Amino acid sequence: MKAFRFVLAGTALLASAVALAEAPASATVPATATATQTEAAPAKTLRYTDDYRISVNHDADSDGEIVFAVTPKGGTTMEVKVLISKGTSENNVAGAIKKAFVDQLGTKDQNIEMEDGENVIIERSMGTKDISLLLVSSSVKGVTVKVHRD
Repeated sequence: MKAFRFVLAGTALLASAVALAEAPASATVPATATATQTEAAPAKTLRYTDDYRISVNHDADSDGEIVFAVTPKGGTTMEVKVLISKGTSENNVAGAIKKAFVDQLGTKDQNIEMEDGENVIIERSMGTKDISLLLVSSSVKGVTVKVHRD
């Protein structure tokens, strides 16, 4: 029985060594190389409008952060960061997004409202410039956030 285990262990060791030898070279690329490639990618072309809808689906399965980039036409990009706790419902995630936009950008240049509980509507005020609104990242598991130009 001991001899059988020894042969079985040796076979498993040999099989894993062969699998490693056959692995493609890209599997060993360091993480910094990927980050450099990402940084070198061209910036996304901004599209501007005066009316956006942010729709939220599903509840938060983890703590995390949602980050948006807001760029007024001809202006400087501002980040809006939203902290979300595990267990937050989709309506409360949308409420947190609205609160973050109001707190971090104010309401002088835009009207920020809720619609149907899970949607945030952002409209520019009269006389202000159109804006570009992008979802930059989300580390909140379970929640789907989409930005729509209305």
